[in-house]
Amino acid sequence: MKSKQLRRRLLGGVPLAGLLVVGLLPAPVAAADITRGTDSAFARPAAAERGATLPYVGYEAEAGQYEGTLLEADPERTFGHTNFASESSGRKSVRLNSTGEFVEFTSTNAANSIVVRNSIPDAPGGGGIDATVSLYADGVFVQKLDLSSKHSWLYGNTDDPESLTNTPQADARRLFDESHALLDKSYPAGTTFKVQRDADDTASFYIVDLIDLEQVAPPASKPAECTSITEYGAVPDDGQDDTKAIQDAVTADQNGDIECVWIGPGQWRQEQKILTDDPLNQGQYNQIGISDVTVRGAGMWHSQLYTLTEPQNAGGINHPHEGNFGFDIDKNTQISDIAIFGSGRIRGGGGAEGGVGLNGRFGEGTKISNVWIEHANVGVWVGRDYDNIQSLWGPADGLEFSGMRIRDTYADGINFTNGTRNSSVTNSSFRTTGDDSLAIWANRYVKDPAVDIAHDNSFTNNTIQLPWRANGVAIYGGYGNRVENNLIADTANYPGIMLATDHDPLPFSGETLLAGNALHRTGGAFWGEAQEFGAITIFPASRDITGVTIRDTEILDSTYDGIQFKNGGGNVPDVKISNVEIDKSNNGSGILAMGGARGSATLTDVTITNSAQGDVLIEPGSSFVITGGPGTKKVPE
Repeated sequence: MKSKQLRRRLLGGVPLAGLLVVGLLPAPVAAADITRGTDSAFARPAAAERGATLPYVGYEAEAGQYEGTLLEADPERTFGHTNFASESSGRKSVRLNSTGEFVEFTSTNAANSIVVRNSIPDAPGGGGIDATVSLYADGVFVQKLDLSSKHSWLYGNTDDPESLTNTPQADARRLFDESHALLDKSYPAGTTFKVQRDADDTASFYIVDLIDLEQVAPPASKPAECTSITEYGAVPDDGQDDTKAIQDAVTADQNGDIECVWIGPGQWRQEQKILTDDPLNQGQYNQIGISDVTVRGAGMWHSQLYTLTEPQNAGGINHPHEGNFGFDIDKNTQISDIAIFGSGRIRGGGGAEGGVGLNGRFGEGTKISNVWIEHANVGVWVGRDYDNIQSLWGPADGLEFSGMRIRDTYADGINFTNGTRNSSVTNSSFRTTGDDSLAIWANRYVKDPAVDIAHDNSFTNNTIQLPWRANGVAIYGGYGNRVENNLIADTANYPGIMLATDHDPLPFSGETLLAGNALHRTGGAFWGEAQEFGAITIFPASRDITGVTIRDTEILDSTYDGIQFKNGGGNVPDVKISNVEIDKSNNGSGILAMGGARGSATLTDVTITNSAQGDVLIEPGSSFVITGGPGTKKVPE
């Protein structure tokens, strides 16, 4: 039997996959907890500077008191075969099988809301079930929490996401979803909370992964300059479709008839995308977004848009991939303090679609803040191809996202495409995305490939947990792009951060900076479990990846290698790696250059400990040169 190292070398160059219309499909390629990272002697950002400043505190089920069954991932964190623990935060969770079993913990923060990341069974024929679980505070019953598996449980032993199905079979993935509730009162720090299976909680099992507690502020008041959607006929909490009222208010703002749109407290049903009417009918679908619009809400917990219709069943939507909820944005739009809850149940294939929360050209002058998006195919897709109404070409420039909360998607969290430049995502959180949580894709479908290259974008101080497919952060081409001070944990099968030239991007040039990041329990095996990815993986699939700097970084408890240089058609020259700590590469090396890797790296102040297969390893056949730092070992031919 071949060794793992040789096995990886031989598998490094399989053919590239094609492009998807929505969501980048990662091509088959030739402390432990999610609180911020710990300090060390390195000149890295302090622990408190990594990740987002979150308004909630997370509590791991296994870290509290419990009566139930502890689930722990196997050493290789196997994914795709109904592996609950591999898809759990910290790679552990607690299963409640019997009446009276519970998870209990004492809070360190005041809270009047709760989020429970959980898994309950699917219906026998698919489609999910609804069930309750019981919440107690200091031993007193508080309320039932409503759980659902309607948006979880995808089946199949394929790694092609559009070939997965909602029809039950032996192998399942995307096992978890989340339930959230505002509580009737606030509970002080020091409260003992218990999530318990009572006799009238009837699911056959409950798996509790983590619980978030948050002190949610009261709803904000309507600004004097804004006009409420109720003035256009919307009624909160009545279950009726409010799309026309929302669209009419947005159109009035766009036309200059009102100053801004107010979406007040309540549940507002939306069954069609909000966009701009296309009187010229310039294509099969209406793909003109809104411009010069401001939409404000009372807070993401208070002003919530939702849809009951799966996108493929909605009818009359602007584009099947983009779905029937959220907003299509062309330029100069501000949206803040709302939630958008989609109806997606699958990424695509078989005529089904998941929808996109926010999409469009985005252009100049757009800022999005404090928006919660859940159960979409993609949270935010930034960009349209140039050939999509050429007269409206306007790539995102200076686009800002902050305070985003993106959960439980079937593809990307936020993807910057089509020449996006000078744009940023900061202080945002992502959990259980089904493709890259954050991505920059310098694709070729632009007006001028020599000019419209994705550049000078940044992903800074974000917290990324549990992508159930693909990367925490990915960059495909471009220049001047930065990934800084992010906290990334528990990728199921792909790297925490990946730089790659699959998906046929425009070239890398200038500098690409990865700095101040913490990666915990990242990397994994994918594509038939044959390819094992590092916590940081650099994959020059089709052309060179130049100008890479990795510094001030903490890589802990990786499933395979800490930093991996992968086989491909290009070089990775002159990588600079400094002030990096790599500890516990469980089934790999601290730094690995695969057998077909070409290029060079210089290590300065790099510490590598507890690697299963050596500190710095260069496989047979590789011309990759690593200088400085820990000793370099070449595997004998």
